[in-house]
Amino acid sequence: MRNFTKVLNRDKYLLLLILPVLLYYFVFHYIPMYGIIIAFKKFSPMKGILGSAWVGFDHFMHFFQSVYFWRLLKNTLLLSVYSLFWGFPVPILFALLLNEVREGIFKKSVQTISYLPHFISIVVVMGMIVNFTTVNGGVVNQMLGWFGFGPINFLSESGWFRTIYISSSVWQGFGWSSIIYLAAIAGIDPQLYEAAEIDGASRWRKMWHITLPCLLPTIAILFIMAVGNLMDVGFEKIILLYNPTTYETADVISTFVYRQGIQQANYSYSTAIGLFNNIINLILLVAVNRISRKLSETSLW
Repeated sequence: MRNFTKVLNRDKYLLLLILPVLLYYFVFHYIPMYGIIIAFKKFSPMKGILGSAWVGFDHFMHFFQSVYFWRLLKNTLLLSVYSLFWGFPVPILFALLLNEVREGIFKKSVQTISYLPHFISIVVVMGMIVNFTTVNGGVVNQMLGWFGFGPINFLSESGWFRTIYISSSVWQGFGWSSIIYLAAIAGIDPQLYEAAEIDGASRWRKMWHITLPCLLPTIAILFIMAVGNLMDVGFEKIILLYNPTTYETADVISTFVYRQGIQQANYSYSTAIGLFNNIINLILLVAVNRISRKLSETSLW
């Protein structure tokens, strides 16, 4: 107890700095978890959470037996895996290549330009995509016409949805995501590069044998966190892009939860689906973290 009081007095100002963050997570993330109870109840706003009748796992069974279950699960997994496959390596490659640029003004200009899409509103980005891909007057279809191809209604053909979603996500996020890799590169001991240069190593060799191995712990941690959010496909972008003609490839668990919970007021059913989605994320996070801990010394815990 004395040691605790001593540490508390010594670090009281540092603890005050993290207090707002702790309060934020407690108020907006932990307290609302109480509402998860309605996933096991037939929730009625008039009766409240405690007054509503228990139904156990009925909502879960209803979802598992639904005709939409496999389509939602398939679309969610495909969009998530494709986004991870294409989106995760791009910031790493960009950071490695940008680190090799020696011209300061050009390097800073490229960094600034790559960060800008991150600060553009999702609504604006989706509006740009709609305007670029429209059949009449869209830039993309005009370019296709120059090469002799006919116009394509990209937003009404389900086969194009994943390509549009993933490419726009990579474009909007790769610059911002590269910041943490550039920071990790900046922390590498310069003496390692000096020793390699004395041994006659080329820039490619220094990148392959020094920069990339030093980045591996950071890459592992971010990969674990990315897999832990694998099922969290953002419904905002999809809602702004999809329509009933593209449900075949665009409808995911989060958009189905939105329609059921917000539009149709099936609060208990949508909460059960969301809880199932989060449990899958938790299982993936624990599994990947355990694998990483066994294969290397890097893990979240």
